[in-house]
Amino acid sequence: MIAYSLPRFAVRLFAALGLPLSLALAAALSGCATDSAGQEAAATAPPPLEIVAHKVHRADIPLGMAFMGQTAGSREVEVRARVGGILLRRAYEEGRSVHQGDLMFEIDPAPFQAALEQAKGALGQAEATLAQAKRDAARMETLYKGDVVAKKDFDDAKTSLESTTAAVETARGKVREASLNLEWTKVTAPISGMTSKETRSEGSLVTTAADGSLLTTISRVDPLYVNFSMSGQEMLHLRKQLSEGRVVIGQSGDFVVRLVLPDGSEYREPGRINFTDTQVDATTGVVRVRAEFKNPDASVLPGQFVRVRLEGARYKDVLAVPQGAVLNTQQGAMVWVLDEKNQIAPRPVTIGESVGNDFLVENGLSDGERIVAEGVIKVRPGMTVRVRDDAPAAAASTAPAGAPGPNKADAADAKEPRS
Repeated sequence: MIAYSLPRFAVRLFAALGLPLSLALAAALSGCATDSAGQEAAATAPPPLEIVAHKVHRADIPLGMAFMGQTAGSREVEVRARVGGILLRRAYEEGRSVHQGDLMFEIDPAPFQAALEQAKGALGQAEATLAQAKRDAARMETLYKGDVVAKKDFDDAKTSLESTTAAVETARGKVREASLNLEWTKVTAPISGMTSKETRSEGSLVTTAADGSLLTTISRVDPLYVNFSMSGQEMLHLRKQLSEGRVVIGQSGDFVVRLVLPDGSEYREPGRINFTDTQVDATTGVVRVRAEFKNPDASVLPGQFVRVRLEGARYKDVLAVPQGAVLNTQQGAMVWVLDEKNQIAPRPVTIGESVGNDFLVENGLSDGERIVAEGVIKVRPGMTVRVRDDAPAAAASTAPAGAPGPNKADAADAKEPRS
């Protein structure tokens, strides 16, 4: 039980006025109760809600795009036998590099050497016949001019000369053909590059048929190609933004291509796009694109699945807000705007595409306005809040080109199902 005591001057005052002491005590109790209630209310009143604010500014924002791709040699050549026969030996080491002109396989040359000798013999015979035909034609011409032989005999001699001349040319062609066949028994590297496994072992019979002539393959891996694809809709949208000046690319006017390897590391050399198809594939709806990278030490091999990032483009002079600051309502997208007194008011906005962790704002906000970036579901219109520093959010929104935001890779992954 709480004990209350009146000051002595109050007791003397009530006694002088002839008022009962109980009335004085009641007055004292009433005053104490009022003070206690006020103190309790002040103690239980909630503090202002703390939120994170974001100040929007017009700026250039990096445009990053990522796609799945596959590496390939810049040239991939099948090494095939051009003549049939027994494969005598393999002269290269599988999986190692070769230079153009290096000996790779040798096919038994004996039959082709014999064919060449036969062709040379036939050529000699044809040349001898031609020499005799020339002599006959010369004699017949002399006799014809002296009216010793008929014109028909002279014409027959000229025809024989022409026929034997043609026979010599045919024989010479046979010699060249036999020489080529003999030369082709030594299979050399058509290009410089990395070799693959042999498909025919020594002692096997190789033929010139499509299914019997393949011996191995060679891939040129420097430069290295990376094939990927972009949807036709994405290509159309990007070209439209470039033509309107909404998106700009660096001084070179070309994307900088980055390669993320299967282990997650980034390839040291940047690449460039060297081919974009001129039509959309009617079956898949994608446009084929190819990038080129330097690969002098063959550290990246053909056939690997990789991630391709296109960098160097940026949105020009745009407003962006964190995605977490946007609420989707029945009336559309909205954000909470803060005035100079930190009071909350709703604001409808028009949202464009997403960039990293942000949305581009088409309409509804002005440069320099503040919005609620965190705590959006806790605030109400007219509420006064306490603002906390928004440096982390601002840093994520203004990351330089090529610098990933907190979840930039996740946003990029949304574009990667194509290959």
